Formats: sequence, structure tokens, C-alpha cells
Amino acid sequence: MSADTQAARRLAEAEAGPLGTALGPRRPGPTGVRTSAHNVTAWLEDLARQSGWMDRRAYLDDGRPWSYEELHAAIASSATLLAERGARPERPVLVATHDRIAFVLAFLGAARLGAVPVPVNPRLTAHDYAFMTADARPTLVVCEDELVPHFPGLSVLTASELEARGPRQPATPAAALPENALLYGQYTSGTTGTPKLVLHRHSDVAHHAEVIRTILEPTPDDVFFSVSRAYFSYGLGNSVLCVLSTGVGAVLQRALPTVAAVSELMARARPTVLFAVPTFYAVLVTEGEASPFRSLRACLSAGEALAPAIQEHAADFLGATILNGLGSTEVGHLFVANTLRDCTPGTFGRAMPGYTLGVRDERRELVEPGEMGTLWVQGPTLMVGYHNRPEESERILSGDWLCTGDRVIVDGDGLVHHHGRSDDLEMVGGISVAPMEIEAVLAGHPAVEDVAVVALPDGIGASRLRAFAVLAPGQAPSEDLERSLLQLVRDHLVAYMVPRSVTFVAALPRTPSGKLQRHVLRRGWPQPGSPSPAGADGQP
Repeated sequence: MSADTQAARRLAEAEAGPLGTALGPRRPGPTGVRTSAHNVTAWLEDLARQSGWMDRRAYLDDGRPWSYEELHAAIASSATLLAERGARPERPVLVATHDRIAFVLAFLGAARLGAVPVPVNPRLTAHDYAFMTADARPTLVVCEDELVPHFPGLSVLTASELEARGPRQPATPAAALPENALLYGQYTSGTTGTPKLVLHRHSDVAHHAEVIRTILEPTPDDVFFSVSRAYFSYGLGNSVLCVLSTGVGAVLQRALPTVAAVSELMARARPTVLFAVPTFYAVLVTEGEASPFRSLRACLSAGEALAPAIQEHAADFLGATILNGLGSTEVGHLFVANTLRDCTPGTFGRAMPGYTLGVRDERRELVEPGEMGTLWVQGPTLMVGYHNRPEESERILSGDWLCTGDRVIVDGDGLVHHHGRSDDLEMVGGISVAPMEIEAVLAGHPAVEDVAVVALPDGIGASRLRAFAVLAPGQAPSEDLERSLLQLVRDHLVAYMVPRSVTFVAALPRTPSGKLQRHVLRRGWPQPGSPSPAGADGQP
């Protein structure tokens, strides 16, 4: 190890305190007993051994199969290399890799040591990484080889070196941890501004496994594939935590998951369950072929509300049920969902086991069933808090309840009807308008592939609704098409919800996880010379 690397590590360790030292109201308290049973890596390995999964295939990565036995041995050995390079208990390890076995080894190898992995998108800019390293202060970075220059002054281990050397090291026992020990940190998608680092516990994983069993009833023959990448909360559960805790297999894909790339993988690896975001399903129907997807028995959609028209078209196209679910980085994975036994299209389904829902008004008072309000959730996997942002933690946490920011109606049967985000509401003529209702109508037009509606000021300062539409392949912008779209809204909604115009664009501004950045549209998207936004083609 060079003197520069040693100096960088000493500096990082001196500056980086344990995560969770500035959390605010949900700061973990002492629990007394420390045991390896509280370490999720020991729990997952014991579960696999006791359940008879060790001979099963856990992953197919770039054509190479990994059994559960081989994987758990590699995790224990990779922890040794991570510790040698600077990973420390309670300290962050930044993980910036594609969906490959190195991600799993880095994430769970760090967790085995009691360190706190922080997975981040490997397609970000140097500016993004500078913000994240300053915020999280990692003692080690595991990244793709080409990203090494983005982390000056830090101890860095490349993904290729981890895959080559990690499994060959002596095994490290799972660290003894307190019951409420931090497992990982994950940044929010940044739909409304600066991303925030959300912290979660080792104990969360068992609860997420129960949810995925309730939704999908996985069997030993199932193979998961997630379009949403593992560095997002939805993808982390789909590709790692819910895989290894239920005994299924999964396919990892390093390439950007375009429709073409996913279709090729589906034809080759034959997954049985597909996890994706609504935009991907919309693009798939207009640009893809159905035949590679015939191995699917079920699909799940999350990240945003799935418009009923898209859900119906995609389900017919794929020949498989598409289940709509609601989750968040702050809860870790899904907490409301339709299931194979209980599916009501056009809704998010019902609360999952262990979670309680409450719908509250602006005074945080509960409303009656059937009335609209903001969704609050109580359950076992709520975030510990936002790292270094106690005021923002206090804003959305109240005792054991978390404010999701989703505008919903929960009917008398417990079904959750989504009406957008609180920060998505548009004020037009003194009336609050939920743009999702308008977008759902426009998305039903066969010429529309993607659509968003926001309020923009007109020449005299009044707010007017404007629609932005991405057209399906083979469709061309025209005044006749614009009139047809506006008439469609008039036929289905009240007059004040009809947009004044439709702007046809090549892509909508979306986060890398596929979520619409409505605040960017409000600033006047598209700007001349604007690049196509991340996530615009439907993949995170």
C-alpha cells in the first residue's frame, strides 16, 4: 500500500464518524447484547443452510452461475479484502458498481464487517460523487475501474479486483452487532432537490422478505430480474435482499437496461419475475417484441403510479399479471402492493403485513376512509433517519409514523388509490389539481408513450396547465394530434383540468431511477440544447 493511500485512509478515518451520529428523532439507542445473529449476512447464510438452498443457483452474472454456497463463502472472504483496504465497523463504504457480483460482494462483505455500505449510481458525474463523499465520508470506495479518478484522496478498490481477489481471501466471521445496528445507507432519488442519505437497519431484511413472499409467493424455480438497478431501494430488494432471503435465483445485468438489452437477457436467461418502473413498461409495449418475455409468470411495477391504460396494455403484451406496488427509499422497499391473490388494477393494493396506514390532512389529523389526504405509514422498516439532516428527519417522522408525501384515498376496503405527490399538486385558478389524473387520461392515447402535466405561468403571470408528451415510434407531432389529445381530456375530466397546450418532446426529465422531475418541467423544460435526461427511456 502506497504512502498516499495510507495517508488518505488515516484522513478519512479521522474525519468520518459512525453513521447516525446526527440523525434527530430516530437515533438508534443501545440494546445491550451484541451477537452475530443480528448481522444479516450470518442470518442469510444460516437461512440458506437450514432451508437446503446451498446447492441452488443464487445468481447468473455475465453468464457465470453462483450457487448459494459459493456466494456466501465469497462474501465471507471478500470481507477480509474490504477490511484490508479500509472498511471499518459503523463507517460507510461507498459502492459505485453496475449490477454484477462485485456489487453483492461489496454490499454484504461490508455488512459482514459491521461497516455500512452506501450503494450509488455508477453513471453519475464527478460533481455528484464529490457531494456524496463529502456527505457520507466513506473510509473505502468500491467502484468500476473507470471511476477511480473520481475519488481522489480515498482508498479505492475496483470491482474487477474485488471479483478476482475477494473470494480468494481467508474468511472473516460475521461481526457481532447490536439488535438495531445500521445495515446500509441509500440516497433518495432527488426528485425535489438535493438527495438525502437514508439509513436502514440489519433487521429490516426479514420484513422485506415477508412482503415479497406475500406479493409473489416465490418458489425454488423462480428467477428474478430487475430493470431497476440495485443501487436504488426498489432494485436492492429485487436483486439482493429479497433474493437471498427467499431462496430464489436472480440474473444480474451490467449493461444499461434498454428494451433491446432486457429482451436479449430475457430470451437467454428466461427469468420468471420481472421488476420494472412504469416508464419501462410503456416503452416496452411500443418498441419491444413480446416473444422473449414468455417465461414470465408475474411482473411488478413500482417507483411511480402505473397508469391503468399502460397496465392493461403491458399485461396483454406480456401475457403476465402486472402488480402495482408502492414503496420508498425511506421505507426500504414495498409496503403497499397488489398481490397474485388480491389484485385490483388501478390501485396500489393494500398495506403489506406489518405495516399500518394513516391518511392525514394538513393538520396531521386522520381523515375518514374515502377522503383524500397525505399517506403516513407505520411499520418495522422505517428509516432510522436522514444522515446529517435532523430537521428534515423531524419533518417527515412523528413518533413511529413516517409521512410518505403521497396524496391518496384509502377506501373502505383498504385499497390505496394514488393521486400524486404532495409536492406534485399544481395550483390553477385557486384550485389544487392533481396532474396524475390528467396524465392517466393522456397516457391512454395510442400515440403517447410518456406524458407529464405541470402548471406554468403565462404572459401575465397566471398559472396554466401545460402537457409535455413523448410520442410513440412512428407518430409525428401535429396540430391535429394536439387537438385530439386536448379533446380526450375534455371528454373525461372537468374543464379546469384541460391543459392549454401540448408540447411534444423527445424525452421527459427523469431521475436515474425513472421518476419524473416535475420541478425541472416547472422551470421551463425543454431548454435549447438540453441533453436527454437520465431515465427518459424508461430504465433506471
